[in-house]
Amino acid sequence: MKSRHFFMGLALLGLLAACGEQQTDVAAEDISEGPQSARADLAGQETGSQDHPGRMVFEDNCAGCHMGGVDRAAHISALRMLPYDTVIAALEDGVMAEQSEHMTDQERQDVAYYLTGGPLSGDFAMPPQCSEEEAVFDWNEPPFATGWGINHENTRYIPDEVAQIDRAGLEELELKWSFAYPYANRARSQPSFVGGSLIVGSQDGTVYALNAKSGCIRWTFRAKAEVRTGMSISSWEAGTTPDKPPMAYFADIFANTYGINAVTGELVWSTKVDGHPNATNTAQPAFYDGVVYQPVSSLEVVPATEPEYECCTFRGSLVALDGATGEIIWKTETIPEPLEETGPNSAGTMNYGPSGAPIWNSTTVDTKRRQLYNGTGENYSSPAQGSSDAIIAFSMDGGDIVWTRQTTEGDAWNVACVPFSPSKANCPIEDGPDVDFASPPLLISDGERDILVAGQKSGDVHGIDPDTGELLWSEKIGRGGTQGGIHFGLAAEGTKVYVPISDYDDGDVVVEDAVPGMYALDAFTGALLWSHRVEDVCGDRHNCDAGASAVATAIKGHVIQGYMDGLLRIHDGETGDVVWIFDADREFTTISGEVARGGSFAGGSGPIMYKGQLFANAGYGIYNHMPGNVLLVFGPKED
Repeated sequence: MKSRHFFMGLALLGLLAACGEQQTDVAAEDISEGPQSARADLAGQETGSQDHPGRMVFEDNCAGCHMGGVDRAAHISALRMLPYDTVIAALEDGVMAEQSEHMTDQERQDVAYYLTGGPLSGDFAMPPQCSEEEAVFDWNEPPFATGWGINHENTRYIPDEVAQIDRAGLEELELKWSFAYPYANRARSQPSFVGGSLIVGSQDGTVYALNAKSGCIRWTFRAKAEVRTGMSISSWEAGTTPDKPPMAYFADIFANTYGINAVTGELVWSTKVDGHPNATNTAQPAFYDGVVYQPVSSLEVVPATEPEYECCTFRGSLVALDGATGEIIWKTETIPEPLEETGPNSAGTMNYGPSGAPIWNSTTVDTKRRQLYNGTGENYSSPAQGSSDAIIAFSMDGGDIVWTRQTTEGDAWNVACVPFSPSKANCPIEDGPDVDFASPPLLISDGERDILVAGQKSGDVHGIDPDTGELLWSEKIGRGGTQGGIHFGLAAEGTKVYVPISDYDDGDVVVEDAVPGMYALDAFTGALLWSHRVEDVCGDRHNCDAGASAVATAIKGHVIQGYMDGLLRIHDGETGDVVWIFDADREFTTISGEVARGGSFAGGSGPIMYKGQLFANAGYGIYNHMPGNVLLVFGPKED
């Protein structure tokens, strides 16, 4: 999930924790309204620049805690991805109010601007509120998708009756309308559909319910931090009105999981699923039989760059919550061994281990075996152990680990290991190679046999027995790297598995060996069915790369894939040939009148085909990719 170039810039993902306090005390309504203006002379200043007026304020008032000095306070690198108004709210009347009471309003604004780079100047126009007629929830339209992977098996296959488009329609898709995410440089929340609403999260923590046809706003909800997950929505029988309204479940990067009313957007519950100051939720929760399953990851790899930081104490986990109340039913850590002191580093700071094995990806639900599957990342500190870079099967009944299949041994890594890190004190002796399972396994059946197919950042695809965890086959498709190989996810149509390959140039791998593009494998043998390496069309595009980091989506006879070069392509499922292409690297005048920018297609937000329309987020201003803030909606060409 990581780019070492980006880490070296220390502009990473974020949590906010006070010295001695946790972000759990900040209610969603506390940050719903924040200052919409800041010093005009800061316009265009790079976030975190050395001559920024907020830098001295931060160093005098905040650095003692947020540069690794307090173990419950998130590192500065973790603060940089927060919305401006979230930081302001925390400083004025939130968890940091006591620590900042001596600061002036201008100093609070300066430090918030220094950390976040926002807000952008001026007001941001939003689409109109829906009319009474457009806002009516359609009880004939239950959600077609059970979660992030479209179905519980995470195959990301959208059936014909939902996609409602043929080859001729695909070849003539044209842009119908677009939606601009306010004050954003990335769009990472996969659209979900229910009752005629398109529900999607955003970088500033706002969740929007739009009329799926027109784009007008039905309701909004403000979470405590960025929402990069999609929404998993409870269902009902079409045409009936259930006793309780459907719920939408999602998570934010503060490790909060939410349950909200999908009809009105009202908060029903919010639960902090992990208390570690650098814990985060990047995976869309899975929902099955009244239970929400939330994987937990973290950003502790970043503060490990500080030799004074006690590296490392976070452990990945899977958390089961009651879908009605948010109460935690069980929580299982990915590392069964106890956390212990492992001795001081070269700077004299105590190290701990084993740590890490985060879960970045959404849970695959096996209803037949009552098992849950997730892939894990690397260990953060020595010793490397047996559940990093692994597929883990959890029992649905109690959360016990049924089996663990590790595919890369000895992978312990954090950002202290990058070539130009100012200190190697916390780099584990293993020093990588950092080849997580950033995406979940697919559970595939041919009617008689079942198999799990998992793609790894190393470029390898694995076939695994879901009963025993036995490794049945492995095939190396991509060169691999810190952003893949296989990054955010595979898709499958029947027993054909579509494999997007990134092979991004992360500075540590051989560029000439890269094979970016789309590939197809047989799920039960791993045999290569076809390959389509894409042409590098980046030219002079800044932060452009030819690879496919984003998750794929399959429909009948085709696979839809966004690429880091800003091109959205539809491939023929039999040959890999490109049958339709759209360049999103440009500006769009959106339905609100705002001008939005397209950019790289990357991350866990995959394209969705629904009722003849194609929905896709463009923009990934993180990890050295092309920024953007637009949701694009395509439909059939009009005569």
